[in-house]
Amino acid sequence: MFNHVSHEFPKLLQENADGTRYYVTPNGERYPSVTTILADYKKKEILEWRERVGEKTANRISKAATTRGTSVHSVIEKYLNNEEIDMMSLMPNVKGLFVNMRKELDKMNNIHCLESKLHSHILKLAGTVDCIAEYDGVMSVIDFKTSRRLKRKEDIANYFMQGTAYSVMFEELTNQEFPIQQIVILIGVDGKDFAQVLKVKPMEYAPMLKEYILRYRETMELRNETNTA
Repeated sequence: MFNHVSHEFPKLLQENADGTRYYVTPNGERYPSVTTILADYKKKEILEWRERVGEKTANRISKAATTRGTSVHSVIEKYLNNEEIDMMSLMPNVKGLFVNMRKELDKMNNIHCLESKLHSHILKLAGTVDCIAEYDGVMSVIDFKTSRRLKRKEDIANYFMQGTAYSVMFEELTNQEFPIQQIVILIGVDGKDFAQVLKVKPMEYAPMLKEYILRYRETMELRNETNTA
């Protein structure tokens, strides 16, 4: 059984406008999601890949990845919420990924956030964090991913920037009562009998995140100027 630590965070409303996901705070602040800020990460490489494999194949692979990821996330959330998992009802690929990831999930406890909406007045960002808990006894922002292959740290800077943003949000909302000591990316990988675990220090990717935030704000300012011209 996993222990859960309760927090009374402000309720955020979610809305979508012009292809951007926003979160609205009780005071009326309207903050873009972290994923929106990082949308341009490796966009060029993704477009080149889609052109290389063809639109039909790219759509098929992307849809399968999204379906698999959503299913695994759902099972993990139930498991961490101490709900019973009907293993027989799971698709074979989802079951295999979950079984491998469960070995790492069992290293977690004292769960503070699980699919929780967070925001930061400092960053002027918001988003929904997968999990914040103690992993091997260390307070961590934990992100659950699935992949067709093992990942290299240098290829997933967006995951670490996202985790950095969530660490700032959580510490701000809890007045730094529970300092985040690490960001953990837990990846279920097709064809492997283990889950890949990648860790970084919370502020290691802060400079890069700041660059993306500034770039986004400059883009939005330019767009607003164009629209009002």
